[in-house]
Amino acid sequence: MSLLLRNGRVIDPANAVDAVQDVLITDGKIARVGRSLAAPADVEVVDASGKIVCPGFIDMHVHLREPGYEYKETVATGTRAAAAGGFTAVCCMANTNPVNDNGAVTDYIRAKAKVEGAVRVYPIGAVTRGLRGEELAELAELAEAGCVAFSDDGKCVMNAGLYRRAMEYTLPFGAPLISHAEDATLSRGASMNEGVVSTETGLPGQPAAAEDVMVARDILLAELTGAHVHIAHVSTAGAVRLLRDAKARGVRVTAEVTPHHLVLTEDAVRSWDPNTKMAPPLRTKRDVEALIEALADGTVDCIATDHAPHALSEKEGEFDQAAFGIVGLETAVAVLLDRLVRPGLLPLATLIGRWSRDPARLLNLPGGTLAAGAPADVTILDPDGETTVDPSRFQSRSRNTPFGGWNLQGRPWMTIVAGVVVRPAGRRGAGAPPAEGSL
Repeated sequence: MSLLLRNGRVIDPANAVDAVQDVLITDGKIARVGRSLAAPADVEVVDASGKIVCPGFIDMHVHLREPGYEYKETVATGTRAAAAGGFTAVCCMANTNPVNDNGAVTDYIRAKAKVEGAVRVYPIGAVTRGLRGEELAELAELAEAGCVAFSDDGKCVMNAGLYRRAMEYTLPFGAPLISHAEDATLSRGASMNEGVVSTETGLPGQPAAAEDVMVARDILLAELTGAHVHIAHVSTAGAVRLLRDAKARGVRVTAEVTPHHLVLTEDAVRSWDPNTKMAPPLRTKRDVEALIEALADGTVDCIATDHAPHALSEKEGEFDQAAFGIVGLETAVAVLLDRLVRPGLLPLATLIGRWSRDPARLLNLPGGTLAAGAPADVTILDPDGETTVDPSRFQSRSRNTPFGGWNLQGRPWMTIVAGVVVRPAGRRGAGAPPAEGSL
């Protein structure tokens, strides 16, 4: 089957392309990119005039919850949410039940994704058995089974000696350790950022130092071992300074930032909405400004949603008893197009690169480019499309978002995986009824 994307503005940061061109897809691969391409006899033509045609977006930090927590999310619902949000691939974290700390669980996730997944799924294996931080998981077995990275995300590996051994052990695999940088002794019992708002609300706060000290430790261990360490969901100006300094010294450290840490501050917690409770917590305006600058200049390498679905019962009730985390797959692209790109805080090409070229490079994944021969994973954006975030229409099984009711300009328009349209134009996602104008 062939597909011809006609007259879209092609932005491919991996190849420094930004021009109105056609993209021809054949047999699941990018066949050719150029102006006024001839259409083969059996080709399906998509008019992408006025749209942005990009390499498929990759979300390298997602919680699909299956196996074990299917009441929150499944591989099927999570990947449909990804397709609806403009993502062609997701990397799923290991905090399932059972934990993805052995090849059998990895095999299960991959088999589920092959049968039920709407987009590509790349498992991330645990660093320690059961996420307990006491002994290393079967890292070689996990790598052989197909894990693209290792992380105890949701928990920090507090034992520095054990983490050093993990770094040394993973060196031959070429896969990074993804660090949930949070000193548990400093953050214990905290519901939000420590500062003026926590003082005024009376909620227990977590100091920025809880993140900074662990980022510093992990940088030093990466420098010692030569391993690649990736800092998940960076949220503080202090962590940005540490990353910038480490990169200047040549340390193999990379980092990601979430959309919610780029557009929300701790002031959102004044609403007492449990959907503003996340880990790491929302920080200050100064932190947000530092994160945007770091994303623009490459100190922070990519954007990831940290999609964390929870049942309503886990998010209602008292703020300090609610679960941490929010869903993000279906809102992330639209939120950042509206709140960062449209006001000129981040160039569009930079946003696209941070969601395609850069995660593919960091995890050695196929895709991230529209070069001839690359997998035909394509995200098409509508820069002028207006939407109102409506959680009741989410493909995700969960609804825990702080963005409900937001009016946004710019949105994902079509998602293509291996040459197959998994999110048609004007539809919510694979198999969903038309819902033009809503997220």
